[in-house]
Amino acid sequence: MENLVEWAFMKSKVSLREFPSAQARREFLEKELNINLHNIGHFTFAEESVAGRNIENLIGATQIPLGVAGPIMNHLIPLATTEGALVASVSRGCKAIMESGGACVEVELVGTTRGPVFKTQGIEHGFKTKNWIEKNFSLIAQTTQKTSSHLKLLKIDSQILSKNLYLRFYYDTGDAMGMNMVTIATDMAVKLIEQKTKARCIALAGNFDIDKKPAYLNFILGRGKKVWAEAVLPKKIVREVLKTTPEKIAEVVEKKCHLGSMMSGSMGFNSHFANIIAAIFAATGQDLAHAAEGSLGITTAEILKNGDLYFTIYLPDLMCGTVGGGTHLPAQQEALKIMNVRNVLEYCRAVGAAILAGELSLIASLAEGSLAKAHQKLGRKNK
Repeated sequence: MENLVEWAFMKSKVSLREFPSAQARREFLEKELNINLHNIGHFTFAEESVAGRNIENLIGATQIPLGVAGPIMNHLIPLATTEGALVASVSRGCKAIMESGGACVEVELVGTTRGPVFKTQGIEHGFKTKNWIEKNFSLIAQTTQKTSSHLKLLKIDSQILSKNLYLRFYYDTGDAMGMNMVTIATDMAVKLIEQKTKARCIALAGNFDIDKKPAYLNFILGRGKKVWAEAVLPKKIVREVLKTTPEKIAEVVEKKCHLGSMMSGSMGFNSHFANIIAAIFAATGQDLAHAAEGSLGITTAEILKNGDLYFTIYLPDLMCGTVGGGTHLPAQQEALKIMNVRNVLEYCRAVGAAILAGELSLIASLAEGSLAKAHQKLGRKNK
């Protein structure tokens, strides 16, 4: 309690921004809180490469255990996680899929979005502003593309509510996830729209994006990349590798992923997309908050006429990149090399294949009734 009181007092007097280095901040915290930050002080990146770019008030780094699942579709899958059994489960799914002839994965560009909200004088002014934007798309696109040679404005959606005009800008950002890029570009477009229409921007991000939150708008329209993955698994492999049957897997998908999700009001009709996305994102330097959007999606299963299992996933909202953000960090660069991806499309295919494998394995475990046993064996320290 005494330390907390002293820290509260010091907090009002000292700003961590005043210290010249991570070590200085760390030593200050150690003294004020009477703790040891030895492990936090060990990191592999150069301080100047992240300070002011990826983080403020740097004191060090935390580590997450990193494992590798796969191979699947010429990729190994690096997974940074503290959840025992996850890597083993994804690996089992990869084995079943590869022994069945592999997976088909398709990726479609939707675009990184930014969605400002404007205040208009009323509905009539809102429609005049909307019409001006539609007629002057080329001018707006030229304005945004002056901010970066790596960016292209694809389209602008709009919605009017009372005196409010919501816009949704879609951009192709190349191999970058691009949120910083599109924020800067949209800010320039906003200034142009304000000047030409007299509508006033209330917020550059008005939740019509919709960024870092699961939402039906992103489910229906997509965001970033849409990803589809499918595999056909012979019943023999389902039995030998997954220890269950196609019929039982299909039943779990229906009762859990579909009906259970409906009963609970979930926007994710899947088993654990976000589990795999978060682990890959942490390993490869993505913005971790976008795992929330990755929770959206649908898993399906169907029994073919010959008794084999047709198994698919659909991911409408994958926000990621292979350049920019935290992808430049040394450990994250190494993880990207493990994945063997040359660009963001290959990265998305690898993520889609990994999600397919992870979904298949977990649902098979539920169908077999071995989920608790697996977590007891792999997710808990034996006593």
